Amino acid sequence: MYLRRKESGDLVEVLDVRALVDPCREHIPGRLHAGEELQEPAEYAKSELEFPSGEPLPRCWLDPHYREEALRR
Repeated sequence: MYLRRKESGDLVEVLDVRALVDPCREHIPGRLHAGEELQEPAEYAKSELEFPSGEPLPRCWLDPHYREEALRR
């Protein structure tokens, strides 16, 4: 799976999808795809990433408390 860095537009290959969908993890391991050489894996903040289409990541992937408001009702 690939995501895009918001500031640069570079693609990041997600190396751990479970970390991506875990709302308690703020960073994910990924590999930048820019240039011709394969880059070393690094940690990327989920808040700096979006889908290649420009859509934001789902709130349930970013906020561990995303359901608290609904449960209070």
